[in-house]
Formats: sequence, structure tokens, C-alpha cells
Amino acid sequence: MPRYKLTIEYDGTPFAGWQVQDNAPTVQGALNAAVAAFCGETVAIQGAGRTDAGVHALGQVAHLDLARDWDADTVRDAVNFHLRPQPVAVITAELVAADFNARFSAVKRHYRYRIVNRRADLALDLNRVWRVPRRLDEAAMRAAARHLVGKHDFTTFRASECQAKSPVKTLDALDVARTGDEVTVTTSARSFLHNQVRSMVGSLVLVGDGKWAPEDLAAALEARDRTACGPVAPPDGLYLVKVDY
Repeated sequence: MPRYKLTIEYDGTPFAGWQVQDNAPTVQGALNAAVAAFCGETVAIQGAGRTDAGVHALGQVAHLDLARDWDADTVRDAVNFHLRPQPVAVITAELVAADFNARFSAVKRHYRYRIVNRRADLALDLNRVWRVPRRLDEAAMRAAARHLVGKHDFTTFRASECQAKSPVKTLDALDVARTGDEVTVTTSARSFLHNQVRSMVGSLVLVGDGKWAPEDLAAALEARDRTACGPVAPPDGLYLVKVDY
């Protein structure tokens, strides 16, 4: 039974997240339905990460098994045909080894969080960034971010419903940069806790807004207490950019 690796982009705005739900549209559900419409098979596509409602992807990765040995480009094009007009697209499809697993074979995941730092309302980027009208100090945010890089207990930045066995994660990178009105937070790790990226971004914005000093972020981390976290950033600005294997 051939296994296919799909690289997928999507606008998460109309979806209740990646994972299939009974009474809400999801990205995984849309893909499963598109595959069924294409070849008549009932599949359960498995993704590299379960993005939340409203979160976007530029390079989500998934795998599926099909009974027939289809040309990979045919799989891509046929699934895309049946996905329309939903804002989901398979960028590439490729045949992979039977032991490839989109989730468990991944060695690193890369996320980007976009903040538009301006007073004016959003037009083109509505639902795709977090607009923060107050001027942010990106240098202070960058200094604060350094406290989170490395292996730590990230309980403070973990959603209460997180199902991970341990709150300990190794953050390989966390950086903050500004280009004009846009402040971008980028981060990489083998895996993340539920809501970890958005929780870290929300606390970094407190630093950028002058409400916290960089050392306050370090103290929040050391507290290992969810109540020490700043507000969770909205899902609009978060993108799963790439998954490494």
C-alpha cells in the first residue's frame, strides 16, 4: 500500500483547527473528504501538527496510504480539485517509505507569528496577523526571548488542557525582528506544548509594550505556573511554516 507525503498550506480562519471534529469544519476533515471524492477511499490523513482554530499553515505536512499506486502529481492535483473553493491547497505530494510518519518522523517544527504594529485597521491582512496599535520595543522583546531558548519546564506557557506527558521542551530558537510596521516572532523546536507559541508571544508583547521587563519573562518561566503567563496571543497571526525530517 503506497504512502504519500503531502505538504499543505491553508488559511485557518474558517476552520475549527486541524483535527477532525463531529460538528465543525476542520482542515483534516476537508482533506479526508477530498481524497474520498478523488478515489473513493476512506482515509485518515495524519498531520505533523494539530494547529488550533484560526491558525494558518505554509508548510503543514501530512501522510496517507492509498490502495492504488497513483502518480504523486495526480494525487496532488486531484485532491486540490476536490478541495475547492476551501482555502486549503496541497503544494506537493510525493511517494515515501512505508515507515514515514508525518508526526513521529519530524525532527523540527518551525513557526512564525506576525504582528502588525500600527494604529490603522487591517484590510489585506485581516485574520492573518495580530494588530497591536501601541509601538512595541522589538529590541526588548528580542532580549526577553533569549531567556526561553534551551531546555526548560514550560508549564507557564502550556494550555491547561495540554495532553503532553511532560512540560519540558527544548526551544532551539526564538527571535524577534521588525520590518517596517511588522514585528515577526520566529521559533523552532522538535515539538511544542499546546498553545506554547501563542503564550510566549503574548508575554513577549507585554515586554514590547513596556509592561514587563525582559527579566520578568524569565521570572514567569521559572514560576512554572500558568497564572504567571501573559495573555495568550490570538490565533490569527500564527503560521506553521515548515517541518523538518
